[in-house]
Amino acid sequence: MLTAFARAFQTPDLRKKLLFTLGIMVLFRLGQHVPVPGVSFENVNQCMNEAKGNQGLFGLVNMFSGGALLQLTIFALGIMPYITASIILQLLVVVIPRLEALKKEGQAGQAKITQYTRYLTVALAILQATGLVATARSGTLFPQCQVRDQIIPDQSVFTTVTMVICMTAGTAFIMWLGELITDRGIGNGMSILMFISIAAGFPGALWAIKKQGKLADGWIEFGAVIISGLAMVALVVLVEQAQRRIPVQYAKRMIGRRSYGGTSTYIPLKVNQAGVIPVIFASSLLYIPALIVQFSGSQAGWAQWIQAHFVKGDHPLYIITYFVLIVFFAFFYVAISFNPEEVADNMKKYGGFIPGIRAGRPTAEYLSYVLNRITWPGSLYLGLIALVPTVALIAFGAQQNFPFGGTSILIIVGVGLETVKQIESQLQQRNYEGFLR
Repeated sequence: MLTAFARAFQTPDLRKKLLFTLGIMVLFRLGQHVPVPGVSFENVNQCMNEAKGNQGLFGLVNMFSGGALLQLTIFALGIMPYITASIILQLLVVVIPRLEALKKEGQAGQAKITQYTRYLTVALAILQATGLVATARSGTLFPQCQVRDQIIPDQSVFTTVTMVICMTAGTAFIMWLGELITDRGIGNGMSILMFISIAAGFPGALWAIKKQGKLADGWIEFGAVIISGLAMVALVVLVEQAQRRIPVQYAKRMIGRRSYGGTSTYIPLKVNQAGVIPVIFASSLLYIPALIVQFSGSQAGWAQWIQAHFVKGDHPLYIITYFVLIVFFAFFYVAISFNPEEVADNMKKYGGFIPGIRAGRPTAEYLSYVLNRITWPGSLYLGLIALVPTVALIAFGAQQNFPFGGTSILIIVGVGLETVKQIESQLQQRNYEGFLR
């Protein structure tokens, strides 16, 4: 990986792209520390210090925003509205025939879907910004803080509207920065911004574990976390790179005096075909009961039961439910994102077949069978990785500030691998000897 970056800096045009990407990343980090107008920065800092890393229900969104959410900055919403909009559009493509037709139109249709994603991102940003400002005004954002009611001293309508507009504009600006990295940088703009948001919290989280440790002034716990983190990274890299390759043979066809086809290729089916989406779905769904209790303020029996079982996260019922939801959403997302019948029809249309399998329906059944077989270990792997923060909560008392959580490791390793592949492919295009002959 370091060799690829060193070679990229030696290539003039790639060096410009890397420096441009680094500049966008610096601008993005600066924006995460600019408070929204109308927020008392001193009171927010006091509440953050009293929270001591326990971010409660907003921990997942705060991680995706690089810590900007709880600080109420102009980039408080981060990249989360765009992620949500992308997932919604991806699900709607399967349901709405018009969107499915746009997807099949190629680049023009994809551009139209991207435009719809932008509009939906802005709409979700307005909705989430309004909810965040209302939460901060009511004091629910930091329920244990003494000055929670003074985070927004001026609670007039003008101040509220100004804060919502600033946060929405910040989300739109982040979306524009991501597209700039994709067009003029090294690619994968949104993923790189997500990578920066998550990685920014690693040093502080690691140092917090060291300060909380008791063995050898915390260095034993610090070393144990580093070793376990490296082991998790190695495991994630191994599984993320694992794939089942289905061989495909294309028949040779004679058109006039020319011969077409006769080539061999394969269909790569990843073990973790769903990526990190099932973990995000499961986490978001489990936040809903605790969120209802927190906003309702009820002390009834059902509310106390939810607080005892679904708030802290270390109860056996919560762990089992979380694991089962991840496995379910892994199969669900794979089922809607990969259509074996469509793949089989495309293969049949272009004269392709799997050796030993008849074209058409038998090919679709075979692909579905293989996909179900490899999704089981992929979903179980996702569930085990996602439970790492719970194990850390019990072993180290790290709570939500444990750096090597399942979602963060999956995203960082996945984005890192994809970025290295992008750089290596661009290096190959510029240095491949076949292009020079």
